[in-house]
Amino acid sequence: MRLTSKERIVLHLLEYARHAEAAEVPPSMTQEGVTNAAGIDLRHLSQYMHPLIRDGNVRERMAHVTGIRQRRKVYDLTDSGRIIAMRQPTASDLRLIVAIIKASTDLERIGDEVQKVALIAARLAAEDQHPDRYREIRHISRLVIDQVHDALHAFARLDAESALACKRRDLDVDAEYEAIQRQNITYMMENPRNIRRAIDTMWMVRSLERVGDHAKNICEYIVYAVHGKDIRHVSLDDAEEQIREFVARRNL
Repeated sequence: MRLTSKERIVLHLLEYARHAEAAEVPPSMTQEGVTNAAGIDLRHLSQYMHPLIRDGNVRERMAHVTGIRQRRKVYDLTDSGRIIAMRQPTASDLRLIVAIIKASTDLERIGDEVQKVALIAARLAAEDQHPDRYREIRHISRLVIDQVHDALHAFARLDAESALACKRRDLDVDAEYEAIQRQNITYMMENPRNIRRAIDTMWMVRSLERVGDHAKNICEYIVYAVHGKDIRHVSLDDAEEQIREFVARRNL
């Protein structure tokens, strides 16, 4: 699907809706930020922006911009602009595009973290045959593998309920990560000869925990694509409640 310039502008500003009333905003909301994101020339911005402002979908204002000393002209979506962006018939297509783009970035970062784990594992396999064969790493690895698998399965089916359940399981990964870190600190304190093994283990579980975080991000993108709800900055319980209320209103 090919997006128009106005659709790209609206889609870009939707990403910064939480800054709509902020006194200081990111550079992405300035004229330069909008044109860069939308792929248009700064000289042509007004021809796309004026109709959006005229129709009450975009607001133009002066604000402080992070990293810039002087106040600059910035743009944000109005309430009606957000409703149009998130509820119009093409909105689901736009949200799915955003979700795919963001998920692909997280998948790339998952690959980077897995590479780190593989490099350490290869070195340990050549140098050290530990009696317990790193049992704690096997456990957290299984949790993370299942989480990534279920996140991708939910994405393929655009299953928001499964995505929320998968996102909740990230709490188990975080708890396991914290437990392993405490365990390794104890090992190092008890015997300095354990320091190298403990540090290697801590680096590996850190990468595995980050893989779980990226899987959680993918779950959040699924909810956004399906329901138009950004749950990145709310608690999981609040997110589930918002989705239940949204589904109930939609089914009236």
